[in-house]
Amino acid sequence: MSLQELEGRDWRSKLREEIGDGRAALLVFTPFCGTCKVAERMLEVVQATDRSIQLYKININYAPELRDEWRISSVPCLAVLEGGVPVQFEYTMRSADHLYSLLRSGQ
Repeated sequence: MSLQELEGRDWRSKLREEIGDGRAALLVFTPFCGTCKVAERMLEVVQATDRSIQLYKININYAPELRDEWRISSVPCLAVLEGGVPVQFEYTMRSADHLYSLLRSGQ
């Protein structure tokens, strides 16, 4: 199982289409970041544990407007979204359990 990757400019419309007013999370990463790969693996565990949690990822190199608009300061960054709008940014990926609790807390 892997996170669905959003591409370039269509990330906003794709999120709107898929989550509507719901809750989801977007992992902002770069492909050569080791910590990003660990964060993605932890999120895959979360996704396997609870399929109702919608998780996506996006390569920040192809989404500079997202980086600027959301003021992403480093990667990995997990943006918790409600209705496609970020309500929380998590930069510390402590554990799969921590991420699971973070994502379930708003449901």
